[in-house]
Amino acid sequence: MKVLLINGSPNEKGCTWRALKEVADTLEKEGVEYIFGIPGEENLEIMEALSHSNIRFITTRHEQGAAFMADVYGRLTHKAGVCMSTLGPGATNLVTGVADATSDGAPLVAITGQVGTERMHLTSHQFLDLCKMFEPITKRTKQIVLPDTVSEIVRIAFKYAESEKPGACHIDLPVNVSKMSVSSGEEPLEKQTAPIEIPDSQCVKDAVIRLMMAKNPVILAGSSAVRNSASKAMVEFVNKLHIPVIHTMMAKGIIPFDNPYCLWTIGIPQKDYANKVLENADLILSVGYDIVEYAPAKWNSDQHKNIIHIDARPAHINKLYQPSVEVVGDISVSLRSILSQMEKPFSSAYAREIKLKMEKEYAAYEADMSFPMRPQKVLSDVRKVLAPDDILLSDVGAHKMWIARQYHCYQPNTCLISNGFASMGFALPGAIAAKLINPDKKVLAVTGDGGFLMNCQEMETAMRLGNPFVTLIFRDNSYGLIKWKQMDQYGKSRYVDFTNPDFVQFAESFGAKGYRIRQAEKLIPTLEEAFAQKVPSIVDCAVDYGENLKLTKYLKELYSVL
Repeated sequence: MKVLLINGSPNEKGCTWRALKEVADTLEKEGVEYIFGIPGEENLEIMEALSHSNIRFITTRHEQGAAFMADVYGRLTHKAGVCMSTLGPGATNLVTGVADATSDGAPLVAITGQVGTERMHLTSHQFLDLCKMFEPITKRTKQIVLPDTVSEIVRIAFKYAESEKPGACHIDLPVNVSKMSVSSGEEPLEKQTAPIEIPDSQCVKDAVIRLMMAKNPVILAGSSAVRNSASKAMVEFVNKLHIPVIHTMMAKGIIPFDNPYCLWTIGIPQKDYANKVLENADLILSVGYDIVEYAPAKWNSDQHKNIIHIDARPAHINKLYQPSVEVVGDISVSLRSILSQMEKPFSSAYAREIKLKMEKEYAAYEADMSFPMRPQKVLSDVRKVLAPDDILLSDVGAHKMWIARQYHCYQPNTCLISNGFASMGFALPGAIAAKLINPDKKVLAVTGDGGFLMNCQEMETAMRLGNPFVTLIFRDNSYGLIKWKQMDQYGKSRYVDFTNPDFVQFAESFGAKGYRIRQAEKLIPTLEEAFAQKVPSIVDCAVDYGENLKLTKYLKELYSVL
């Protein structure tokens, strides 16, 4: 390990490193393993300090990619992922990924370089008030104006980024401050773990009373249940009380999809099986649910639902989401406390009948060999290739709707979907981070041809890192989700079609592997071959999105008879 002088002594070039050592030390104290970003003139000093630390800096090809990598790191580890940029355009390029982290509940810390404080009162080259810019999309944004505040500001950023509901925090570091010395005796602050919050016993009793009075309760499981590692407690709760569970897109896998009480996922634009079960429920147990995931207007428009809110934090304010009881505290403790006072299970005959219909429909596509491939068949094959603990990352587009509906999970955090902010370009850079921290798992980025080209430059980053994940492109030469909505509303589409490069040659130009699917029966063996490679791979698969409107029509007919 390189040695950094910390007593105000100069290095071999006569520069003082004490302030920068403080930054690096505080980040190490927070447990930072990776920082994703791009160096710039205004963060040269901190880059130099990091080179003497145990932190690995991952140089990306665009700051948006860096932010998405930090975002996914946070989702999978529950520790703040860190991204870094220089000032001005470097910082503005971070914005989408930072906003995604905050909306989707991923802990993230963004660090930006900045002009010296002596220039901030002037119209100045590349100067932008970054704290004002990041304020609406972060939980906290702070500028370091005195070197002695480094340890406090870094601790603030990580504490609030990682506390429920997690999200992004921002630190702005002016270049002149980064060169200042820190007072002797300054040390990084200790990271403290918050104690488990125990739910109020009276609230638990009230929830039990409400639940005992119900005849058709349903659980709506959300992303906070994933973040708070409540899967085991939820499975116990469901198996003993026989209450059906519906997942939001970001909660997939909380209950294994083959559990008899798991009714898969809600959230596609059309009303589906899950919507009918919610409609017939007389009580909704909202467990870790966030209204940003699936708006209450879509399942409680008449305001008549009786709701029990179970989460680590109180409910959001929304006139269509007004719980009769709020059980606030550790989700697992809350569920087990309620379960200990319940006397008997519920009848879930209707929900189980619905589950049988869902399973029959799902199985109907397993033998489909039409080409271009139907999205149902693609995802059926993907499920066969990936093990229960492997990770799929979904970009945003028509394929996301199909993944939500057709790709089923055995474990939480094995299907990552950007659905709070819903950012295109999320999957490919996110897969780089997922593979970095899970080198022994298969990692699959599923993206449309539109989303892929938004951050495809990060293929070079993946190659440089020796990061062998697979990208599966649903190719339809169009912004398929927008076309779906246009066709549904107007019967025609406008301004959504485009051409594509040869994705196989594109992959090979980076030194990666490229594959093109020409027959449905080739998808499984091609994916298996791609996952066996020691370099990243791209699989180009033409998809029949004529299934989009067929699904719309089918679900309208289905809903009327369920």
